[in-house]
Amino acid sequence: LSIRFRNLNSLAGEWHIDLTAPEYEASGIFAITGPTGAGKSTILDAICLALYGRTPRLKRVSKGGNDIMTRHTGDCMAEVTFRTSHGKFRCVWTQHCARRKAGGELQPPRHVLFDEGGAALASKLGDVAAMIETLTGMDYARFTQSTLLAQGSFASFLLAGLMNDRTVQDAAAMALELTHEAIAVTLQGGQPLRYGVQFEKVLPKLWQRLGR
Repeated sequence: LSIRFRNLNSLAGEWHIDLTAPEYEASGIFAITGPTGAGKSTILDAICLALYGRTPRLKRVSKGGNDIMTRHTGDCMAEVTFRTSHGKFRCVWTQHCARRKAGGELQPPRHVLFDEGGAALASKLGDVAAMIETLTGMDYARFTQSTLLAQGSFASFLLAGLMNDRTVQDAAAMALELTHEAIAVTLQGGQPLRYGVQFEKVLPKLWQRLGR
């Protein structure tokens, strides 16, 4: 329903994306675009950080190190409000330096899951992740393989299946459920855009196995 974050990577300050706004709900689908370094991946990092306390690019963020906090800032935050069949929830991940000053000693991160009324349902890193899995039906691995596919992982998503027919079937079913198409591949002039020789050799085999 909404994404809110502060001081992540190159996006200093506080940012808020309200996905219930008319411009998002009217079309039902939208794209995140912009030049390299504009912060597109940071938005996805914020979602993953808020829900699971880690990102595909940085894995876990802990007191021992935080490479996602914007330089020369003393705190960072990621928050996601979402709805499932179980209700509406808000998940917040935060971390700050001592006295919230840049250069201060890094403090342990906090991770809290709230229900719609604002009551905390879980407030420990492991407990929040477990509760998110219960509410969404997806643990971190499944989430980053189906709902949020990390930058540079699309080819791996396709190639992995060719070593295991069951994986191909699972990948196809997952893509069908999420996009209503077998696989979302950008076409240009009827031919796949070049992702490398290996990808071009694999794609026809994938279509054949998927019955396309």
